[in-house]
Amino acid sequence: MHDPVSGPETQLLRGPGERLDDLQLAGMKILQKEQGFRFGMDAVLLADFARIESGDAVADFGTGTGILPLLLLGRQKGKRFDAFEIQPDMAGMARRTMLINGVDDQIHVHLCQVEQTLDVLSPCSVDAIVCNPPYGVPGTTLLNPSDTLSTARHQPPEGLSGWYRMAYRLLKGKGRFHMIYPAPRMLEAMQELEKAHLAPKRFRLIYPAADKPANLVLIEAMKDAKPMLHPMPPLIIYEKDGSLTPELEQIYSGSVSSSSPQ
Repeated sequence: MHDPVSGPETQLLRGPGERLDDLQLAGMKILQKEQGFRFGMDAVLLADFARIESGDAVADFGTGTGILPLLLLGRQKGKRFDAFEIQPDMAGMARRTMLINGVDDQIHVHLCQVEQTLDVLSPCSVDAIVCNPPYGVPGTTLLNPSDTLSTARHQPPEGLSGWYRMAYRLLKGKGRFHMIYPAPRMLEAMQELEKAHLAPKRFRLIYPAADKPANLVLIEAMKDAKPMLHPMPPLIIYEKDGSLTPELEQIYSGSVSSSSPQ
């Protein structure tokens, strides 16, 4: 890890319309657009859920601002990260974020489509993959007038099947693929993962409140594993009074991990 950049040098790395936010984790900061896509709670939940060892090589499909590698590294999950982003402005911002934090020797941001990651990495070279994909399906949701927001929130025309096939090719034997996805489409995602020979193994449903239906699901799939699902306890976000549940507060503080044995 390099020394983080500070003072006037940090200001030089911040572009027009960008702000530098404190992640409150291992002293890390992240560049984000003042008006535009910014990371949300789903990235924090996925980083907590992902079962990644400290020495693992990790790929991030659709890194956006680079938030997932930063959260994982801050939690001592993973050693080397290759983060892939199709949008030039987002990839450039993520690269500058890594320079600011002094982690550009560990987190490598590539301007590259997920389907072309074998141009960068060798087959069977990655221990784990994380993926916080766009949720919008072409033809079923209105496109955002902002090109950046549209790309960040809408899947490719063919859906995510190409991403799953690429994950299979990149992962080592029994390598792990982690994603967060809308709960109503959990069956669709698991079926597509199985077609790519990534067997769903763990899943955790996320509920906005105890009296509301699940809206998201965390899924871990394993390359060439036998099919056997292991449901995890539900994750509830808000108490009745609108405050975060104790588990969510612990997840945000980084003091617990739902990927640990329960």
